[in-house]
Amino acid sequence: MKRNKILSLLLSVSMLTALTACGSQGSDTPAASTTDSGSTASSVAESTASSDDGYVLDKVTLVVDGTFNASVDAYQDKFVEQWDTAVSEALGHPISLNIQQLDHSSYVDGVGRLFASGDYPDVILLNAGQYAEYAKTGLLWDMTDAYDNAKFQSHMVLPAVNENVRIDGRQYGLSTGLGGGCITYVKQAWLDAVGMKAEDITDWDSYYAMLKAFTEQDPDGNGKNDTYGVAAAGFIGSEAPYTNYLPQFWQNAYPSFTYDENGVWYDGFNTQETKDALLRLQQAYADGVIDPESLTMGTKDVREKWWSSDQSGSFGAFTYWSGYWNDNLVNNMDKNGVDSGLARLAPIAEMDGYLNRESPVYCIIDDGDGDDSREQAIFDAVFETMFDGGTVQTLWVYGAEGYHWSTEAETIVTGEGTDKEKTYEYKGGEFHLRLNPSDPSALWKKNAIDPSSMICSLENGFESATDLTKECNEFFSEHSVDAPHSASCDGITNYGGTINDAKNVVIAEVVVKGGDVDAAMDNYVKTTQDMVDEILGQLNAD
Repeated sequence: MKRNKILSLLLSVSMLTALTACGSQGSDTPAASTTDSGSTASSVAESTASSDDGYVLDKVTLVVDGTFNASVDAYQDKFVEQWDTAVSEALGHPISLNIQQLDHSSYVDGVGRLFASGDYPDVILLNAGQYAEYAKTGLLWDMTDAYDNAKFQSHMVLPAVNENVRIDGRQYGLSTGLGGGCITYVKQAWLDAVGMKAEDITDWDSYYAMLKAFTEQDPDGNGKNDTYGVAAAGFIGSEAPYTNYLPQFWQNAYPSFTYDENGVWYDGFNTQETKDALLRLQQAYADGVIDPESLTMGTKDVREKWWSSDQSGSFGAFTYWSGYWNDNLVNNMDKNGVDSGLARLAPIAEMDGYLNRESPVYCIIDDGDGDDSREQAIFDAVFETMFDGGTVQTLWVYGAEGYHWSTEAETIVTGEGTDKEKTYEYKGGEFHLRLNPSDPSALWKKNAIDPSSMICSLENGFESATDLTKECNEFFSEHSVDAPHSASCDGITNYGGTINDAKNVVIAEVVVKGGDVDAAMDNYVKTTQDMVDEILGQLNAD
């Protein structure tokens, strides 16, 4: 596909309505922000310089979402300073990093607006769906040879991660680790209040009975029926795997283009499984067991309702990211005086398992000049150092030394002056995380790469995962299945936004308005049939 088709893609993927909300494994991230070492944001054309010794890169512009936890308010400037110093030393010439961190809850739209403006960065983080679509446009550099011959292959521990990133045998982005996924956490105090046990929640009927009990039996004990069974950031997600925030409702439905056991692609939205899921959501909305604000809430809104000190209006079952997010939920509940006992709910019988999503990827923008010198220089500066096994990899995993982590002898106090105050003593030479600059009641957890699932080993032995994080990761591994691969073809590039709009009309009509699901789906088919047929023809072509 030619580059002149890129704009239509960008406009289509940014036309998502308020019905969908972004999945996140990141932190509370401010609106779009920029950090560099004294320079302004630069376009691809401005980010490089030549020398007699070959191509020399002196500046890199990186676009990220909220999963880059070292935000502007969390020592991003220190990350940039230390990256500049370490990478300049590694390359043998000065180089500077400029980070543009877009608002997390509207990242898909933000990327579309950024690209539509023509202000391309050098490197950008894309979710699996975006990656599958953009890879067909010619916008992303084919890094297959660079990746296969990278120095970091010498300490690669999870080669399968990026083998799965390849499209038609070619690689247009690099994933830093396993995709991960969501599990359902349930407030143990609420289970106790309504006389239920997590191990007894085994199928849809028992799950829904739990939600109704949380709604109707005053689990927070304030004398009012002002709580909900469940809440989520949207009834359907805006990015793959789409169903991960309400898995018990969607069960094995997959409301996007997917494939059967023979590899034949079909429209997973136009299926009986999706109709059944919509009817379950319709029932929950009508019964008041799902927070109606789920229609428009983002992930930050949902989290804050979950752990709010005022539990009226809160909810008892929360499907959110596994791993270190288990710690985050507990810490924030503790901070707000909410009972932090959590039960992890095994998948109900109607589900094959929680979905292990496709990994997000960092991609290099191809300037289209037919010369790979610039792109190879970016790969060497960003990705080779990202997995150097030492200084720069530690920056990506844990953040800036002396700010996010340290090996100096010190005493750290979390929640100082509160009844949750806790003191940590560290000896000289002992790796440890420091106070979270965004939340002094807790220790820092990680930066942009999850230390428990990164593709290359860290050679300095630094380890930070808590027992709770490890237990949660093991639980997810035991109870998860891989999400389907994202579809990619010209038709999705051209029509994806229009089809998403049509899906949202169905969800609004059925779930919110209580309309007839068959009539709503018939209208979806009339609206999208020609586009869907063209897409399936391309996906199923030999």
